Amino acid sequence: MSLKITKPIVSVGWLQDNLEHKNLIILDCTIPKVTEKSNTVKSDEKTQIKGAIFFDIKNTFSDVNGKFPNTILSSKEFEYKAQELGINTDSFIVCYDDLGIYSSPRVWWMFQLMGFTNVAVLDGGFPEWIANKYPIENQQKNSRSKGDFKVNYQSEKIKFTKDILNAINNETILIADARSKGRFNSTEPEPRSDVKGGHIPNSVSLPFSEIIENGTFKSEAALKVIFKEINPEKKPFIFSCGTGITASVLALGAEISGSKNYAVYDGSWTEWGSTENLPIEI
Repeated sequence: MSLKITKPIVSVGWLQDNLEHKNLIILDCTIPKVTEKSNTVKSDEKTQIKGAIFFDIKNTFSDVNGKFPNTILSSKEFEYKAQELGINTDSFIVCYDDLGIYSSPRVWWMFQLMGFTNVAVLDGGFPEWIANKYPIENQQKNSRSKGDFKVNYQSEKIKFTKDILNAINNETILIADARSKGRFNSTEPEPRSDVKGGHIPNSVSLPFSEIIENGTFKSEAALKVIFKEINPEKKPFIFSCGTGITASVLALGAEISGSKNYAVYDGSWTEWGSTENLPIEI
């Protein structure tokens, strides 16, 4: 019997109980945090959840020739590369990262964009797994035979700069920014020196850290309150951040809270803040 998604996050206890299931695929989605370069781990020291496959966001599952970091692949490229990892149409995917809740929701969102919904994020990620003394191994390449994964692209889940330009004066849409309040208000510098400070006009600040507590997502009830407070009229969300990573944390938080009407601005502030002639608020 195949595992099926019931919620977009799973606990470390659930994953441990299902670790040997034949259609389970565990993806290590770790990337270094752009604002904390010291978080990088030397490859000879890195460990992973037993049986995990490394999902290389930066070098394999982003457009490496793109002008901005982490921008999404074409649907055909994504399909091919997911098949190469051994992902099948009946796979149950669990995404995690070494920082707890950081880059794994980006991968969850990528699969949602590609029309694959049997995917969840490990709540608390690798730190929670380690804290529970569940099985790990030194980083290694756990290869699988080529899968039969198919894309069913969901274009409404992604937005581009032209869409944001149309949205900023549209009172029926709410743009929420996952960066820190300091970056939103330009009282902290951007990590990238060529990117201006400030925020997209008429956007609201919702730092992704505000929906996380002790390394895991806040409760469903707490998330409902947070998202209702910033969006009482239940407008469609567009989530933005620095490069589309933590915007996906907000997308997952919205999904947990019961909100389905959201999209991620793929280029996010790195694109907006480095493109000439786009309006900026401080």
